[in-house]
Amino acid sequence: MRAVLIKDEKGPAENLYIGDTTKPTAGEGEVLVQVKAFGLNRLDILQRQGNYPPPPGASSIMGVELSGVVVEIGGGVAMWKEGDEVMGLVGGGAYAEFINVTATHLFPKPEALSWVQAAVIPEVWLTAFQSLITINDLQKGEDVLIHAGASGVGVAATQLSHLYGANRIFDFSAEIQKITEGKGVNVILDFVGQSHWQKNINSLAMDGRLSLQGLMSGGQVPDFNLAPILGKRLRIQGSTLRSRSKQYQAGLIQRFAHEVMPKMAAEGPIAPTVYPWTQIVEAHTEMEADKNIGKIVVEVV
Repeated sequence: MRAVLIKDEKGPAENLYIGDTTKPTAGEGEVLVQVKAFGLNRLDILQRQGNYPPPPGASSIMGVELSGVVVEIGGGVAMWKEGDEVMGLVGGGAYAEFINVTATHLFPKPEALSWVQAAVIPEVWLTAFQSLITINDLQKGEDVLIHAGASGVGVAATQLSHLYGANRIFDFSAEIQKITEGKGVNVILDFVGQSHWQKNINSLAMDGRLSLQGLMSGGQVPDFNLAPILGKRLRIQGSTLRSRSKQYQAGLIQRFAHEVMPKMAAEGPIAPTVYPWTQIVEAHTEMEADKNIGKIVVEVV
């Protein structure tokens, strides 16, 4: 089969190329999916650069989310059949024509969504769902601050916040104290890290929750004051999805499919930027330069 490979195993976007590799088969508890589209994520950039190895047992091929058609059923799998249209979350391997996926890591593709729309959902929406709902327990009427709101996860988090009845959704911190009359926001999703740390602490309300999703500006915060964390009873937690256990991810997918998919299937996610996989270099270059607004999806054509 063909897949997106990396010359010299790591390097710049120009090292990406479509080449031949071994086609996987469906093992016990797995299904084989013919990939129609896959989503780009920042972790793909890090993996390509040699800074984010896939988890143990995962494919060395990049890509953690996809949409496609089930073409083969492995042993012990009764929940899927050949021809089913699905979306999936994987530890790696989505940048390819075929991928073997743990059966519990797939969920049905709504008929109303295209292959491209479906490929937007698994990683970024589950990441946002994990942070907003599972970890931070966003409640109706609460205020939310989402940094990097134009990113794929940021856009998904904004849509999710609306679905769960957030009162106000911010993507900046400068006016929060004024707008909230000094109370601050209840939940913050931060992908930036060091440069936003003090602003985040200042912006959180009593019993506020901060989910740290990334470290785009660095991870070292010198001489920060712990007192506000104690005084405001803040809860701060790092949040990643790829490193979670398969059992955890399966449970998250099941809850997301039950709670969120019925609400969003009609309107779908915000339209992504789309590339054919023959332009994978251009797609990676756009994401690496932070030029994209929302998600980048690649069609396998």
